[in-house]
Amino acid sequence: MQLSTGNNEESRSGEAAAGRYPGWLIAATWVLAFMMLALMAFALYQYFTGGSLFALIRSVASHPAATQSASGMPAYDPDQPYESVVRKSDPDTVLPEGLRQSAAEYVVDSGDSLFGIAENFDLEPESVLWANPDQLNDSPHFLSVGMHLRIPPTDGILYKWQEGDKLDHIAGLYKVDVDDIVMFPGNDLDITDPQPEPGQYIMIPGGWRPLQPWVIPVQAAADGGTTAVISGPGSCTPGGGVFGTPPSAWPGPYPGQVSGNDYYPGHEAIDAMCYEGDAIFASGAGVVIYAGWIEGGYGNMVAIDHGSGYLTIYAHLSSISVGCGNYVNAGQVIGGCGSSGNSTGAHLHFEVRQGAGFLNPWQVLVY
Repeated sequence: MQLSTGNNEESRSGEAAAGRYPGWLIAATWVLAFMMLALMAFALYQYFTGGSLFALIRSVASHPAATQSASGMPAYDPDQPYESVVRKSDPDTVLPEGLRQSAAEYVVDSGDSLFGIAENFDLEPESVLWANPDQLNDSPHFLSVGMHLRIPPTDGILYKWQEGDKLDHIAGLYKVDVDDIVMFPGNDLDITDPQPEPGQYIMIPGGWRPLQPWVIPVQAAADGGTTAVISGPGSCTPGGGVFGTPPSAWPGPYPGQVSGNDYYPGHEAIDAMCYEGDAIFASGAGVVIYAGWIEGGYGNMVAIDHGSGYLTIYAHLSSISVGCGNYVNAGQVIGGCGSSGNSTGAHLHFEVRQGAGFLNPWQVLVY
């Protein structure tokens, strides 16, 4: 009777609990419990395998059942034309820009300058001069339209190997190590026995040599001025002392604008921008000591002695408006812009000298 009573009490307790919680809530609780167990299994699978359960399910679903029939293949017909995309191979290695290994050739066009050509090939102007000694003679004034220039692959000296040359001698001559020459890929030398052939162009990366000066010679006088020792038909010797003002005014019509070569060791002047026939002005007051044509690539030229050792030179003029021996004021028109002499386009070659040396025009001009 005691046992029966206990069972009756448990039954009544379960019925009471069922009465307190609706059936849908109990079912939802079981569903949530099942989902939690499934998520736990999913997490454990990913933890131990490193894979995704969803990817596994998709992979199984994407593979056809073994009982499915294979797709039918087209019948082979040897006479049927074969159509496909043809991919042609390119045996040439395409190097990034700036990594040329061999010299290039450039034909000088109208309006070109040595400075501009070098800049287009990402080189220093001296490297182009050094690569073409037979044509340019270390002077940008010898550049002319139609000239074929050798353009080195990098900065340095492009050297034509001569009979009897030795690597150690050439390396020392141009201030580099032998390995710099041997290891340059474009030279294509056997590193175990490097023997360049006579007539072969060898690149000497980082090589250097002094440039041969090609300038109009002017002799400095004892009193600090200059004398008219400028060989040519336009030369004269002014009488008496020379008085003037140091150069400072921009000599062309476009202050601060350069067209062509800027100032650098191989071109100790600036090419001021101007167009054919534009007025050219005296940069300071002084006496004209040269007015006329002159050899050496300068063409029609005017030279002005400003006293105190200062001298300015204006070259490639199309016309000359002053005479030798004339006194001119700063800003006075002395000629017209042109392209006479060795020039590929209209511009003003402008030099500033003091005594026997050159001054960078940018350091004295006010504009």
